[in-house]
This record gives sequence, C-alpha cells and structure tokens, in this order.
Amino acid sequence: MKFFVDTADVAEIKDLASTGLLDGVTTNPSLMAKAGRPYLEVLREICEAVDGPVSAEVTATDVEAMLAEGRHLAKISDNIAVKVPLTVDGLKACKAL
Repeated sequence: MKFFVDTADVAEIKDLASTGLLDGVTTNPSLMAKAGRPYLEVLREICEAVDGPVSAEVTATDVEAMLAEGRHLAKISDNIAVKVPLTVDGLKACKAL
C-alpha cells in the first residue's frame, strides 16, 4: 500500500513527510487555489518536501495548450507527474505523447 496525500498545504505535506510514511502528493487546481499562493511556487516547494511523485494538473482545456502546460510543469522537478482532465481533449493530449 502507498500513502498519497491530496493537498497543496506545504506545511501539512512537510509534517506528513517527516513521518517517513508519505509516498507522494496529489494536487489539483482547486487545491492550489486554496493555498492562496502562486501555483508554480507551491509546486516547487512540494517537490522539495517529498521524494515521491507529485501530481500537477494542467488548467488548459485544449490539446495544444495542455501539451505546452504539461511540458512546462514537468520541467519543475523530476518527480512531477502531469495530470490532464478526463475530457476528449485530455485523452487526445495523452495520445499525442
């Protein structure tokens, strides 16, 4: 079993990571908005706090923009896992890679 926390609260993530039990972090645009801080800044901090995968969901809605945003997000850290919405364009973006 793996333990992933679904949050964008960096303090909470660091606290959980200190237990040695946290395998990764999942986020989404609404969780990031609740953080009240710049999206990319929060993602960088989360990636520094955990060794495992950190999901980062694109906010774009069309294929080309999803691909561009996903590539940009992936450059933040080696442990970023890019998520796309389960839409027709999201599926097309997955197939394009």
